[in-house]
Amino acid sequence: MPHSNSSITGMSNEVDELLHLFAPVPASVIPLLQEIQAHYGYISETNLTRVATYAHTPKSTVYSVATFYSQFRLTRPGRYLIRICQGTACHVLGANSICEHLEEQLGVKVDETTGDGLFTLESVRCLGCCSLAPAMMIGDRTYGRLTRGRVDTIIGAYRNREEE
Repeated sequence: MPHSNSSITGMSNEVDELLHLFAPVPASVIPLLQEIQAHYGYISETNLTRVATYAHTPKSTVYSVATFYSQFRLTRPGRYLIRICQGTACHVLGANSICEHLEEQLGVKVDETTGDGLFTLESVRCLGCCSLAPAMMIGDRTYGRLTRGRVDTIIGAYRNREEE
């Protein structure tokens, strides 16, 4: 439900525009967090406070919502988001081994970002491409029938792009 209040003191215009897509009520917290994350890729501490203020909701409540739902991220993701599928077909065909190899190659655990800010590794329930198992996505691109060697080639290609 759009809200037509003109401006909220001290808020950036971009965030202000996102906030005003919804009424300034507690029921708007989840959709507000979704919009901010869709726009920025994560929800900063500042934006948690902005949502709380705008929705007339305690910041602790907004934080609780943001940490309860796995869809929300409170840290800036890497330039490339890697999602490794853990669905049944992928699991049976070696997704755990691929995930462990990615952790070794990237030097991070699941839900962490590399020190250079290039990659964030996530584990997801299903990517919906069982015929390609085991599979992962980097951004919007799907990679299937993964092996450790194929993973090395794919990650190497992304690293090489950054060096060019």
